Amino acid sequence: MDVSEGTERPLKRAKQVSEAALDAPASSTETPADKVSYKLDEEEEEENVQPEEPDSSGRASDLYLDTVNRAALDFDFEKLCSVSLTNINIYGCLVCGKYFQGRGRTSYAYLHSIHEDHHVFINLETRKVYVLPDGYLVSDPSLEDISFVINPTFTAAQIATFSTASHLTKLSFDLSSKAYLPGYIGLNNIKSNDYLNVIIHLLLHVPPLRDTLLLSNYSHKQSELLRRFAGLAKKVWNPRLFKAQVSPHEFLQEVTRVSAGKFKITEQGDPVEFLGWLLNKLHLDMGGTRKRNSSPIHTIFQGDVRIDTQQVIVKPEAEGERPQFDIDREIKSTRSPFLFLAVDLPPPPLFQDSVEKNIIPQVSLASVMAKFDGKTTQEFAGQLKRYKCTRLPPYIILHFKRFTKNNFVEEKNPTIVNFPLRGFDFRDYIDTPASNLSTLYDLVANVTHESTAGTTRDKENTVWKIQLRAGKWGNSGVAAADVEGEKWIQVQDLIVEDIRREMIFLGETVLQIWERREKEDVTMSSA
Repeated sequence: MDVSEGTERPLKRAKQVSEAALDAPASSTETPADKVSYKLDEEEEEENVQPEEPDSSGRASDLYLDTVNRAALDFDFEKLCSVSLTNINIYGCLVCGKYFQGRGRTSYAYLHSIHEDHHVFINLETRKVYVLPDGYLVSDPSLEDISFVINPTFTAAQIATFSTASHLTKLSFDLSSKAYLPGYIGLNNIKSNDYLNVIIHLLLHVPPLRDTLLLSNYSHKQSELLRRFAGLAKKVWNPRLFKAQVSPHEFLQEVTRVSAGKFKITEQGDPVEFLGWLLNKLHLDMGGTRKRNSSPIHTIFQGDVRIDTQQVIVKPEAEGERPQFDIDREIKSTRSPFLFLAVDLPPPPLFQDSVEKNIIPQVSLASVMAKFDGKTTQEFAGQLKRYKCTRLPPYIILHFKRFTKNNFVEEKNPTIVNFPLRGFDFRDYIDTPASNLSTLYDLVANVTHESTAGTTRDKENTVWKIQLRAGKWGNSGVAAADVEGEKWIQVQDLIVEDIRREMIFLGETVLQIWERREKEDVTMSSA
């Protein structure tokens, strides 16, 4: 069959539609938006379209597939019609990448197919492909990669390899043959959302939470925020991306909406506040309640701490001395759940050294964690407090309180915290360790803040980075003697690079996630 014969029918229809548009009365005030405003239900839209069958004498459905331009496709942005800005029944043009509502005769996709001569469209919800203006369905294996990019799917066997050192050898390649490691890819900084990007990476590299999101199949009945976060997780770990980067725009748009503008992509913010807000929101959206382990969030991150409180009584003979707990007086003890532990840093020195450079003190992680040893006391508003954990979660989030506000400005504490990458023992910070659980934890992720001298978190002079452990020690035959070669990757927006292990603790750490070792890993390391 001659190609010109196969295209005769679409061309005739295009001519008829164009002539009909010219014959419309000049006095009509109806706009294109008015014509499609009543077609908001997808089922109603589909009923009004009678798809034509492809010609049995030839593969008519293949006529326009060579016009599909994968380099122009970007499914990371919010699914809105580029004309009416509605989010109902959206189709993506596989030639130019634009979004349009519907595919009926009065729809924007239908008109776009005629005016721009673009004929291949995909429904972003059902991922069915149609040729317009004819309206027939296309089923071709060559389009499967596009459907997978829109909604990647994973198996439990695939996910099991993500936490192993062998994952480092499984590089993927985008359309431009650029290599990337799934899970360790750049996130677009649309304007000032780097403080949000580090939290996204932080949570998506916690294996139990990551696995829950990758295996999820949330429907419209679930929270839109949860659906978009799961969709973003699947894109970050997608081994078949068209571009070796992902834009979190769709998820962050929902964050801005749900948080009533508290967290914006156009203004710098506090990643610690965002982390606390997001964890609590995901907990509720996953069906969580006040009960323990009622959601994956609480199962993974929630622990318990005991807080002892006593009123301060200053005795004349003890004036000038630091107040201590008096065992002869009442001590009130309460237990409180936590999702992360706030760690205080010692105040920085007020003076400079001989070469007029700021003295940057260094402290060990063990010294600042002494806050939770049950002996160290802190005074707040006439009360003495001391803390001791009663239950440790599988993953511990530490927040180093680096920023303080006074009546005039916000100040940053530049103290460097020294910490091991593996094997930090939390035994001294828990009342009675469980006999079947290890108290040794290994670092999973480390968030740091950088700013020029004299600034804290202003828009122009602040940088948020995250260092991520690539591959889990103890899996896939990785012996204890080989852990020195364990790979770490640093991500700053779109910049993804390897980082030497000894350089990780040199940054101004703000957040960390620690993973509890399995008992067999502890046994292997001690052997």
